[in-house]
Amino acid sequence: DDPEARARFLTIMSSQATRMTRLIDDLLSLSRVEMRVHLPPRGMLDLNEVASYVAQALDPLAAGNKMKIVVTKSDTPLRIRGDRDEIVQVIQNLVHNAIKYGREGGRVEIAISRVMDGSPPQPRALVAVADDGPGIAPEHIPRLTERFYRANAAASREKGGTGLGLAIAKHIVIRHRGELRISSAVGKGSTFSIL
Repeated sequence: DDPEARARFLTIMSSQATRMTRLIDDLLSLSRVEMRVHLPPRGMLDLNEVASYVAQALDPLAAGNKMKIVVTKSDTPLRIRGDRDEIVQVIQNLVHNAIKYGREGGRVEIAISRVMDGSPPQPRALVAVADDGPGIAPEHIPRLTERFYRANAAASREKGGTGLGLAIAKHIVIRHRGELRISSAVGKGSTFSIL
């Protein structure tokens, strides 16, 4: 019958239930992606349109962190074969991470372009999501796409991370016959690129 204790415990239960819901949603999403990893996507999408859509959807979150999302589009439509919902999920995840772990008052850039890549060089579509946040220490970069791995576990938990977002992104990119690259410099920000 202690209203103060009751309020405190209900707040804790609510926050833990929300965390568990996020975790279950991410596990289900990862499971769905893994089941379909060998099925090539059939749809077509324009990466310029998807980048604009993601920026518009996450603009309120960015504004809440006093951040700005800037989209630099390819000069012409950049159409790829892919599952639009999954590509939206990947880019949304990368932009959400950039907002979550970037610098308050900073900027997140989504850049869409055509590049020559590989050996021998071939034309590929590139989506790069860059932030001007604190960056990631080099020893963490190779493990960032592992399930439940967090470069800074306390900060990730505090900001609502499950440690599955980049694992989901990697599997979606693999399904689309692509590659996820991560580059970062401590104190200068990070860039997550999808080819």
